[in-house]
Amino acid sequence: MLKLSYRYDQTAARLEVDGLPDFSSGHGDSVIGILSAWRLQLVGAPELEGKRDHLEALMAVVFPYARHQISGVSRPEGWSHHPVSIRPVDGGHQLGLTSSQPDVPPLEIKLDDADLADLLRCLDALRADERVAISWPEIINHPLSRRELVERVPLVRRLAAPMFGGVALVVVGVMAMVVPLPSQDTKAPTDSIEAPRPDPVSDPSQADPSR
Repeated sequence: MLKLSYRYDQTAARLEVDGLPDFSSGHGDSVIGILSAWRLQLVGAPELEGKRDHLEALMAVVFPYARHQISGVSRPEGWSHHPVSIRPVDGGHQLGLTSSQPDVPPLEIKLDDADLADLLRCLDALRADERVAISWPEIINHPLSRRELVERVPLVRRLAAPMFGGVALVVVGVMAMVVPLPSQDTKAPTDSIEAPRPDPVSDPSQADPSR
């Protein structure tokens, strides 16, 4: 049976998948319908390999973690019993992988932002590749909670505006108490001088009583 292999290269990451066509689903000779193995090579780390469920676990952890990082929220993804976990550490990212074999110790890989971005590009390219007809689990992006939206703003920035407002109010109050008010001069009232009234003009039609 024909074995297919496709590779996705980035500067700091290389992802390669192996599989077979699924002729029962109508796939062509060049389409992987059954994933048999995958290999991931990160710069400065040993080669990782596994089955489909391990690759899906990697996607389910890395994509939500990267989305929160872009939104300014740093929180770990995965848990102790999960095969893959990632968390922020020392300005970078700590990728942890737990093997299903009991005698294999967990592996931790330190990634910087460029390494994480290249890993995401490889995973995105695989999910978007039409030559790999795999029904990958949907990555659900849940909205950030109110607490996460508040906590992504540093505490100093959150307290800066109220503090500056309070200081400005105190300064204005002190200046209002120190600066004297301008004095108002009171003017003495002036006596009004009445203009002499003109004598009334007699009506010539009226008779003069002295005559």
